[in-house]
Amino acid sequence: MERIQKILARAGIASRREAERMVIEGRVAVNGKVVDQLGFKADPLKDHIKVDGKRLIRTEPNITLLLNKPKGYLSTVKDPAGRSTVMDLLKGVKWRVYPLGRLDFDAEGLLLLTNDGDLTYHLSHPKFSVSRTYWAKVEGVPEKKELMRLKKGVRLEDGEAKVVSTHILRQMEKHSWVEAVVTEGRNHLVKRIFSAIGHPVLKLKRVGFGPIRLGNLPVGQLRSLTDEEMEDLKKLIAHRMKDNRRETIDERRGTKNVGEAK
Repeated sequence: MERIQKILARAGIASRREAERMVIEGRVAVNGKVVDQLGFKADPLKDHIKVDGKRLIRTEPNITLLLNKPKGYLSTVKDPAGRSTVMDLLKGVKWRVYPLGRLDFDAEGLLLLTNDGDLTYHLSHPKFSVSRTYWAKVEGVPEKKELMRLKKGVRLEDGEAKVVSTHILRQMEKHSWVEAVVTEGRNHLVKRIFSAIGHPVLKLKRVGFGPIRLGNLPVGQLRSLTDEEMEDLKKLIAHRMKDNRRETIDERRGTKNVGEAK
């Protein structure tokens, strides 16, 4: 027995978050009865599950692809304004996959696409703090003290943000290339933090997501993740889940100790 939103995610219907929204909106029925509670459990092999009136039948395997996204493509499935999306680059892919996280319209580089809802949840949810590695071409050459500001944290309109690590890759007279590693997926985060220290981003490329690296994959091309890369992702997820459980236990103990002290 599994939670209904997890079953939907595993079936490639949507990401875990989107599946949760479907349940809450009453779009899911199990054995003829509408289910709107996220804690509801079902057996995907025995129960009759429908989404929007259609029977849930899992006929496809879990697929995860790596795309070297070019500039000028949205990291979404559809765009109401008719702009190009990364789905336009998936010709020949017979499975339905979804972008895992965002990459700015004018940015390029590593973008994962998958039909594995569990993988999407664990790699994109903020509580798991999965790293994203970027190469940014910025105006000028940031000084050491400015890069230290990024590590300590800068104030943005939606709260403080900081990098895990950063260093200059190459410097020229009027601009430089800087590597920055962050663990958040907030909109335009890398651009905003460099603007906050006075070095606007001129070009942005993502080269890493967790243990996965872009490597020399040509722009606009995609490939399946290797078995080794998938194993690395599983190890990362297991490690993050273990850390989260430990933090939860420590928080509960801390709350209990405070209560006893009173």
